[in-house]
Amino acid sequence: KSHKVPVHKMVRTDSSDPAGRLHAYLYTKPQNQLEKNSSLAAVRSSVRQRRNLKETADLTSIQELINDIDNKCHSGLLDIVRQCTYVGMADDVFALVQHNTHLYLANVVNLSKELMYQQVLRRFAHFNAIQLSEPAPLRELIMLALKEEDLDLECNENDDLKKKIAEMNTQLLKQKAEMLEEYFCIFIDSDGNLSRLPILLDQYTPDMDRVPEFVLCLGNDVDWENEKNCFQSLAAALGNFYAMHPPLLPNPSGEGLEFYKKRKHGKNPQIIGNSSSEIGDDIEIEDGLEHELLSEAETAWAQREWSIQHVLFPAMRLFLKPPTSMAVNGTFVRVASLEKLYKIFERC
Repeated sequence: KSHKVPVHKMVRTDSSDPAGRLHAYLYTKPQNQLEKNSSLAAVRSSVRQRRNLKETADLTSIQELINDIDNKCHSGLLDIVRQCTYVGMADDVFALVQHNTHLYLANVVNLSKELMYQQVLRRFAHFNAIQLSEPAPLRELIMLALKEEDLDLECNENDDLKKKIAEMNTQLLKQKAEMLEEYFCIFIDSDGNLSRLPILLDQYTPDMDRVPEFVLCLGNDVDWENEKNCFQSLAAALGNFYAMHPPLLPNPSGEGLEFYKKRKHGKNPQIIGNSSSEIGDDIEIEDGLEHELLSEAETAWAQREWSIQHVLFPAMRLFLKPPTSMAVNGTFVRVASLEKLYKIFERC
């Protein structure tokens, strides 16, 4: 005699089937179905190929860091990551995911940062490369990052100090160039130009607007004295750089659209219409949208959401071992339970 599952405990989604996700209920512009299917097939194929690397790092320090990941893995969160169904983005940082009869908010920045960190250690010394279109001078990148950190942008008193910091970090990274290339596929030439970066997840390229911050982090935050600490801090720097942060341009949907409205100075029409000779006050007048910037932002945000659904979550199911810290730091927040919802509706 078959056992019938109670309706309030029945799971109506399949983590391997996209049916039921929010996108299924939203109108989207028609796309070439063949191109769409082939793109997704390429992603899934490349992810499968990376599931088990045939070669592993033979350095004791790397093995110890990987063992730390395995030992700190939270079994309950691992089950959620392996079996969850992606529903959609709730806001700029949290995604909605369903696991069995529970609905969770999942912090995609924290999850992607940890996944990238673990990928650096597991792919150690066996990376494919991203070739930059043009070599980027380290000095200029570091100066950009330092200026972004400086809250008082009009103050030039610290320019000499910034130049010294940029020069010192450039020289340091040039000295470490051989190790960075051999183990992490970060290529820095003899002139101090960055020209290659590692691929941590196939079909995914990090936000290149964050390269200056990453290079500064390599110079300031990496412990170059101790081997294990060095590899750990380098992996953490790469993890933060490759994490799926919100794009630097504000989200063009909702309140973020205000950022893209053109502004021009004009005279207050009420005062100008006055018969007196008083000069009108300057005010800001809305004058349409910055369409080019708006288009760039829409593309960046759409690409990020696509990457979260079709690259991050499939890769998490294969590779991520969530640490116990994620059970208490707000990375996963349960927001609904089917059993409790049934109890609420039964009272109605």
